[in-house]
Amino acid sequence: MTSRFRVVPAAYVVLLRRREDGAAGEEALLQLRRGTGFMDGRWACGAAGHVEAGESVLEAAAREAREELGVDVLDLEPLTTMHRTGAGGLAVDERVDWFFGCRRWQGEPALQEPDKAGDLRWWPVDDLPPTVVPHEGAVLRAHARGTLGPVTTFGFDPEEAAAQVEADRG
Repeated sequence: MTSRFRVVPAAYVVLLRRREDGAAGEEALLQLRRGTGFMDGRWACGAAGHVEAGESVLEAAAREAREELGVDVLDLEPLTTMHRTGAGGLAVDERVDWFFGCRRWQGEPALQEPDKAGDLRWWPVDDLPPTVVPHEGAVLRAHARGTLGPVTTFGFDPEEAAAQVEADRG
């Protein structure tokens, strides 16, 4: 008997605001990962996590924003849905990620899980730090360019994935 293909669902919340320096464009709130065992030392979306059983992706996004940033989202704008693979053949390597932008929230964003994140900073989306989680960097850069489609993929083309990792190194 063949088992069905399975994916791990996750929700990402990118808090966005106008650039504070008055330049055109937006800033995104990113956290520096640490102590998680996944991409530690890289910058990532301010809030992200797996969708739990019985929870909608919108509920997961709101929960993650509360848990990781201490804010209540007032709006969530779909940015893209990403189908990605780690190409390892394991179920844990197969993902569907929903990315949401949020421009209105209640509360002051602050690290809520200091054991999982070492810093929290606003970064211009067109001038990201050199070490961003690769698939998240791909979404943020496409958003900054205005080329982000409603559905994206990541990791299926080995050359594209290698180029993305190289681009993140600066």
